[in-house]
Amino acid sequence: MTLKKIIWPAIGLSAVAFSVWLLYHELRGISIEDVGDGLAAIPLHRWLLAGVSSIVAYIALAGYDRIALSHLGKRISFLFITICSFTTYALSHNIGGSVLSGAVIRYRAYATKGLTGQEIGVLVALCSFTFALGALLLGSLLLIGEPEVLERFVDILPISASRTTGFVLLALIGLYVFGSWLQLRPLRLGSLQIHYPRLSIVAQQLIIGPMELMAAAAIIYFALPAEGNPGYFIVLGVFVVSFSVALLSHAPGGLGVLEVVFLAGLSDMDPVSVLAALVVFRLFYLIVPLILALFVVLLFEKSQFSRRV
Repeated sequence: MTLKKIIWPAIGLSAVAFSVWLLYHELRGISIEDVGDGLAAIPLHRWLLAGVSSIVAYIALAGYDRIALSHLGKRISFLFITICSFTTYALSHNIGGSVLSGAVIRYRAYATKGLTGQEIGVLVALCSFTFALGALLLGSLLLIGEPEVLERFVDILPISASRTTGFVLLALIGLYVFGSWLQLRPLRLGSLQIHYPRLSIVAQQLIIGPMELMAAAAIIYFALPAEGNPGYFIVLGVFVVSFSVALLSHAPGGLGVLEVVFLAGLSDMDPVSVLAALVVFRLFYLIVPLILALFVVLLFEKSQFSRRV
């Protein structure tokens, strides 16, 4: 077994272990019954709004794949793209190492539609970049409009920023848009050519990327109580930071990492209510999609086996 095959799982497991240890010390006085009471206190209509937000988030995730396929000039039915994207993200979010695990799942699906390994590589890279672009755009706008968001993490993350940082990030995104408008030459990496996205593709990236993150953050926002709630945009900022850290940790499902960072970001709220909201997020964004995705994979593999027979 090579070092590359064990390094990311080792990092992910280490992140989980460290985060669970932090959670244990942070939440020693909270019982499962307390969290259950917090879940029971969420009104039915807010459960429904959280569920709808999850659906919107996964529709936006399907937009990642559609944008990448449009860039590649491939025409595939939106139903297939949606099912493939849903399965990819439902599994990769839970497995950890989303880029690598997502690449494997996408290759298995899109190879049946005639895409080459190189094209699927570009698709995966562009989907990841669309997410990063959306996070940067939201981050820059939040730093400009709500610069105190990052101040909530000074005790746990070595980060500090200001409105100036937000304008700098916004300027970098502007350069990316300007480069698309100039239609720069493709980047050559050996035999691989990476073409600069067209302006229409960039415009879609700047809409879909933030939309997915905003919908995912809304799941938690609707599950939080009105009392002490700092407002949607603060919750969004805390979510962007915590979700990005969870992804970078390569921990399966961001287990423990997401909770530690989120609790630090909303330290002025009742931790029981925050944990209950995060349970709702994991239910709608991770657990239920994972169960559905496993059925999709079984049906897909059964259909492929029947074709071979």
